[in-house]
Formats: sequence, C-alpha cells, structure tokens
Amino acid sequence: MLNDHYSSRYPTALTIAGSDSGGGAGAQADLKTFSALGVFGMSVITAITAQNTMGVKAIQPVDPDVLKAQIDAVFEDFTIDSVKIGMLHDKAVIETVADALTKYRPSKIVLDPVMVATSGSRLLEDEAIHTLVERLFPLVTLLTPNLPEAEYLSGRRITDRATLEAAAGALTGLGCPAILIKGGHWAGEKTDRLFRPGKKAVNFTTKDVQTQNTHGTGCTLSSAIAAFLALGYDLEEAIARAKAYVTSALEAGAGVFAGHGHGAVNHFFNPQPLRTIPLQP
Repeated sequence: MLNDHYSSRYPTALTIAGSDSGGGAGAQADLKTFSALGVFGMSVITAITAQNTMGVKAIQPVDPDVLKAQIDAVFEDFTIDSVKIGMLHDKAVIETVADALTKYRPSKIVLDPVMVATSGSRLLEDEAIHTLVERLFPLVTLLTPNLPEAEYLSGRRITDRATLEAAAGALTGLGCPAILIKGGHWAGEKTDRLFRPGKKAVNFTTKDVQTQNTHGTGCTLSSAIAAFLALGYDLEEAIARAKAYVTSALEAGAGVFAGHGHGAVNHFFNPQPLRTIPLQP
C-alpha cells in the first residue's frame, strides 16, 4: 500500500465556509490561521461573496451538488482531525453540510454561527436558522457565537452574567455540548465564557486591543480553536491558545493600513512550521 512508504502525516483541519474576496474573513482567514499554526488546511466553499473591508456587495451560494462533491472529495482522501464551519447562508447549504457530517462523523467540529459580518451585512437567511439549530447543533464539539448571535439563537436578551448564563443554558438545551460565548462586543477586557452542562463555566480573558482592523476575528478565533484541536490539545487549552493567538494577531496588525473599513488582523505575526503526526502501524 502507498501508506507503507510514509511514517508520518500532517495534522489537518477543514474549513467549511464562504469565500471572502477581501481575504480577511471566511475561508481565506481560516486557511491563513491553519497555516500560521502549523496545520495543513483544506477548504469547502459554501458561498462566494463579493466583499471588502467596507461591506458585502453580493452573495452566491454554491450549488448543493457541488458543495457535497467538495466534502466527499476531502473526506474520501484525507484523515480529517478537525472541522471548522463558518458561513452557511441558506437552508439547502446547511442540510447538505449536515448530511455529509452525519455520514463522515469527524470527531471535532467547531461551529461559528456566522450571521452578520463585521460591516453589518447579513450572512445567514432567517429561514435557515431553524435548520442550523436542528441539524448541526447536535453534531458539533463547540459553538462559538458572539453576544448578538447568542441572543438571537437563544431568544434571550444578554445584559449581565445572569442573563448570559440563562442564554447559554438555553443553547446547551438545543443539543450543543459546549458553547463559547464571545465577549468582544462588551467594552474593556475581552472575556469569553465556556459553558458545558454539569460543569463550572470557564472564563478566558484577554486585554482589549485598540484597532479598527477587526475584520475576520470571529472566523480566526474559531479556526484557531479547530487548529489547536487538530494538534491534540483538549478543548480548554485549545481555546486559551486560540485566544492568545488572536490577541497577538490583532496587536500585530493594529497600526497597518488594510483597506478603508475594518481591515484584517495579521495572521502571520509568528508563523509555525507545518507539523507532522506519526502514522499508526
């Protein structure tokens, strides 16, 4: 067999997300993150967007048959250590992705429920949200909503710790085993909280970086978590390392011109070599 000629393979992470023509978010940000952290990245494109740092101009979902073919092509050839899911946009796309993940059953899935871009443009159709919750929530390892997304998905207003915990409880009740609610929309220190049924909530706090270049930070965080999961770290350590990576990427790109709106972070402030994993005999 061909595998007999090799003693190791690359750790792998797959992004299932939309394409950002501006390069700061979506599959482009995910692939940059995987590469920067030493993980071999692959991509399945769910939608093509025409966007830049100032906004989204057009969205074209990928045909479900082509979407399915992309997923099949990757899983039929590679060992997939983790999956990051980003923009899904409509019901047909969500159902196609859910069917494929139910079939292939990757062990680590990070779902970033991308609903609105940094610029304010809507990325997920309202009628698709029920399908997202019903079909994908039970499959994932971790859900990573920001505060507005957590409010929308839970149907609860979040104003303090008590309402945050109530929203998290509502979301775990929908089938997610772990939820990281991101606190980037609150002023001051940035605290994300990890909620898991039957366990004490865990806080991940980083300093606030003053910068306009925040395009793709949500995509970058979720893909960094997926990368560290692919490298074998447990969930809490993967989140902690991902948070530190995003903070450093924000700092490195804070004073650099990257478009006239919300520019991207500096993904490659400290790139790591591509890692390898020994093959099992």
